[in-house]
Amino acid sequence: MNGAPTLALAIVISGRGSNMVAIAQACARGQIGARVARVIADRRDAGGLALAQQLGLEVSAVPAREYAGRADFEAALRTTIDASGAQLVVLAGFMRILSPEFTRHYAGRMLNIHPSLLPKYPGLHTHERALAAQEREHGASVHFVTGELDAGPVVLQARVPVLPGDTAESLSARVQQQEHIIYPRAIGWIAAGRLRLTDDGPRFDSRPLQQPMLEGQTT
Repeated sequence: MNGAPTLALAIVISGRGSNMVAIAQACARGQIGARVARVIADRRDAGGLALAQQLGLEVSAVPAREYAGRADFEAALRTTIDASGAQLVVLAGFMRILSPEFTRHYAGRMLNIHPSLLPKYPGLHTHERALAAQEREHGASVHFVTGELDAGPVVLQARVPVLPGDTAESLSARVQQQEHIIYPRAIGWIAAGRLRLTDDGPRFDSRPLQQPMLEGQTT
């Protein structure tokens, strides 16, 4: 982006990495002032690793099953992230719960995207739960990561309608389309210095962010 410094990202995945691809493409197009320093997976067979390599990105596997326990795995993951030079850690379909100690190390420097309108439906099976509750709308949330699962400050959300006849698969597909828009957008705000997390909560353009911004109504 005209030679301006770019925010170095470590993207951490467990699966096929569709959000990783969306972020990497936004970086490559110059849409956001960031670059992917490394893609890291907790499984050697994660499909996203091959996709990242096809995009010319540096990759690492830190297979959780090869470590004696969570502490050893997290120590290896932290070493790999820090060695990449990343300034922001981006969880993109990472399916492990991280310890409070780990998240504290990256306080204010770690984002996650969750497929629900948080605080509704933290955890797994969000689309099935939204359908079971007969919700009229569903969506996705970008939030800073804290020690409590899916409970960090939410900064940006996208909403989609729940349509008659929706299945978990059809609803998931529409939500994921929005994820690919809002995740790069939030990262771009951080890269541009517009969004940050302080001791008093998130701030956007130096003003307290009292509630999540909504895609379609954002600057």
